[in-house]
Amino acid sequence: MLVLRCPAQLQLLEETLRKSLPTTLPVLGTVMTVARGNPASHEVLVDSWPNFSIVLTRLRPEDHRDPRDYYTNQLSVFYRGKGALQALLESTEAVTRGRAFQILGMQDGLDEAVQDVASARGLKVETIRYQALMSPKPPQPRRQMPPGLRLVPVSPSHVPLLNATWALGGNARSRAFLLGLVRMLPSACVLGPRGRPLSWSLLDGQGCLRHGYTVPAWRGHGLTGLPLAALGRELHSRGFPIYCFALPQNMPVLHALQAVGFVPQPGIFYMILGTPK
Repeated sequence: MLVLRCPAQLQLLEETLRKSLPTTLPVLGTVMTVARGNPASHEVLVDSWPNFSIVLTRLRPEDHRDPRDYYTNQLSVFYRGKGALQALLESTEAVTRGRAFQILGMQDGLDEAVQDVASARGLKVETIRYQALMSPKPPQPRRQMPPGLRLVPVSPSHVPLLNATWALGGNARSRAFLLGLVRMLPSACVLGPRGRPLSWSLLDGQGCLRHGYTVPAWRGHGLTGLPLAALGRELHSRGFPIYCFALPQNMPVLHALQAVGFVPQPGIFYMILGTPK
């Protein structure tokens, strides 16, 4: 696999990946983030250049600090044939024995292929299937900011609350991961009169709007769209696709996202988590 570092190569790859949206969403978002300063310390690999069969983005090997941390060890993949995917998985570029991982992708067969290889290497695998959504323009809030509230970036002091309300959080590794996102990447948060976060959204290393949440007491007040609109404007100004994902059975969240301009995309957004047994 070849690591792409040249800005011209990354630009050409970005243009190529755009032609296969929405299937390329997590890979395209990572490539763009890498090309624009690489705050999440990822790298972009291809099997050949300029005619590639597979693109892999991953945490830089020198930044692996905890072999059981699948939050930080994020990968995304796009391939033009299952043979290319199988060749990648059979190498040690993506799935390594004894190291936790998180793989994101939107292609049929990805979950089965990763499951087979990871299980053979002594890893326990869990697949979470999401609905991807894109907004063709910055999301439009349904309501103005209520009196007494204000929009600010998420603060590191807010991370314990974010960690406690995240379905995959609640532990020291997830807390450290969220803290890294807050420190490295844009975020937006609606603060209440007493300075407590009421609704928020973060941007991750894949250029995805993630970790959105509104505290139960303030649901139904139109707050969800406010942080999404702020981050969406920033993404739009930088040429990024505006996208997020949600569990397909979480109808209140899906309705809230569609109400501010997000459109469900075809296919499944896979998050595949692997941990050493």
